[in-house]
Amino acid sequence: MTQSVYAQQAPKSFYCNTIDEQTTAQAEFYSYLEAQAREATQTTDPLTSRDRRIIAEIIEVEADSIRTIWIEAGITVWVQFFDGGRLPFERNWFAKRVAEVKATLRETPRERNDRLSDELEAACQKYGLTHGEIDWLSFSTTLYFNNRRVGFVGYNRADQWYSRQRPLGGSRTTDSIDAAIALLGIRQPVAA
Repeated sequence: MTQSVYAQQAPKSFYCNTIDEQTTAQAEFYSYLEAQAREATQTTDPLTSRDRRIIAEIIEVEADSIRTIWIEAGITVWVQFFDGGRLPFERNWFAKRVAEVKATLRETPRERNDRLSDELEAACQKYGLTHGEIDWLSFSTTLYFNNRRVGFVGYNRADQWYSRQRPLGGSRTTDSIDAAIALLGIRQPVAA
């Protein structure tokens, strides 16, 4: 005797796939974690390249290996490295060493250019001048008063400002940007 078994299929409206739901939930969770990690790593870096150079000189490591520093309980300075390591230092000792290294550390060409650019901008504002594009390698530019060229200024390797009225003329050197502009015959405007 043969026996027949009838199997009934589930209706199309019935959906029971818990594996796919779990995978979807886990994927959403991982994307949330990634978003949190991106947000946490996009904070601005409190250390400048000069800060890293100072710290690197104190603890005798490569400046590129330093991630950040922080002070714990007002007593301990912690230096964090990119490889995950950390070093503790006594705060007063560390501050004293920072002051010593700052006094002897030469500025980089970029730091020099930033400083000179700030001095130039302040002087241009004071005298009502504008300047052309700066040649960053030699730090020199053309000065204008009311769109009329009045001369050239720059900073030489002897750490002096210089100015000249013509492109091929002789330069005269001074110790300040104000004196270099005065050598071009520019005087500070008088308030009426």
